[in-house]
Amino acid sequence: MSSARRVQQWATMTRKWHLYDATWQDPYKSAEVIVKYLTGRNKPIYAASNDTGDQVVIINTRDIALRGDDWKYNIYFHHTGYAKGASYTPAWEMHKKNPIYIMKYAIYTLLDKDLRRRRDMARLHLFPDSNVPPEVMSNVSSQIPQLRRVPKRLTEFSEEEIRNYPKLFDYPKNYIIR
Repeated sequence: MSSARRVQQWATMTRKWHLYDATWQDPYKSAEVIVKYLTGRNKPIYAASNDTGDQVVIINTRDIALRGDDWKYNIYFHHTGYAKGASYTPAWEMHKKNPIYIMKYAIYTLLDKDLRRRRDMARLHLFPDSNVPPEVMSNVSSQIPQLRRVPKRLTEFSEEEIRNYPKLFDYPKNYIIR
């Protein structure tokens, strides 16, 4: 076996560290992509019985975006185990308490419901903002592309871009906006 082929084989077998920016991303659609990396389904050597998953670092989980009224109507259930110990928490309140919980829960529910789930979740690293410890960032070797393009704020456009933007019509000079 040539040394180039041996290196290629070794690179396929090793665990990579991937970075995913969750800014303005839907956590449930993002989870579908992230689960492929955690379980190793993105690799050509994937087999269900082998542990081929990669490490995934997710940043900016505080800035996720749920669709429509999901902040109000998504309810998270928890039970203490005692009588009348059930609690139902809406997504906005859960996100306010713990900004990484919704993303973690979305990924957890998509993983296969077997003994490998805990092992795969151990390879997931979640951070509410972009402050990541340097020992974690030094391992990151690739980036998972975002599913949605993050829109630019109006304050981020330059004066020239605003001036050159096509106008639909011009108001008359003496027009009063009420």
